[in-house]
Amino acid sequence: MEQQIHDPELDRLERLAAQMDSAFRIPLTRIRVGWDSILGLIPGIGDAAALAPAGYILYRAHQRGTPKPVLARMAGNVALDVAVGAIPVVGDLFDVGFKANRRNVALLRKHHEEMLQTKMASTPVQGEGHLSSHHPAIGEADAR
Repeated sequence: MEQQIHDPELDRLERLAAQMDSAFRIPLTRIRVGWDSILGLIPGIGDAAALAPAGYILYRAHQRGTPKPVLARMAGNVALDVAVGAIPVVGDLFDVGFKANRRNVALLRKHHEEMLQTKMASTPVQGEGHLSSHHPAIGEADAR
């Protein structure tokens, strides 16, 4: 299992997503709901209010340079959540299971971890097994 990178902003976005999608456990069950589900119960304005944090997560992903295919998938998750969420009762049940915000932050973290792994794999390792700069002539021969 890969270890997650420590990224303070991703950590903040994960906490926001957790509040929106799974902040509370329904007593006597393992089912978790968040503010998204609770706000969705308010006719008319609830789904619109829940859209703001989802939009913020998408905006921050864009600001971090996330590529368009990942952003499109994230936007699709939000669009599906809003479209199905607008259907009375069915939408509320869908919100409990779909958890678009958590999905989106997971996509964002996965992308950034893959980028970090790629960057680390392409960066030459310095240290053991490499010639030091104390012997310039040897280092030049190694570079050729």
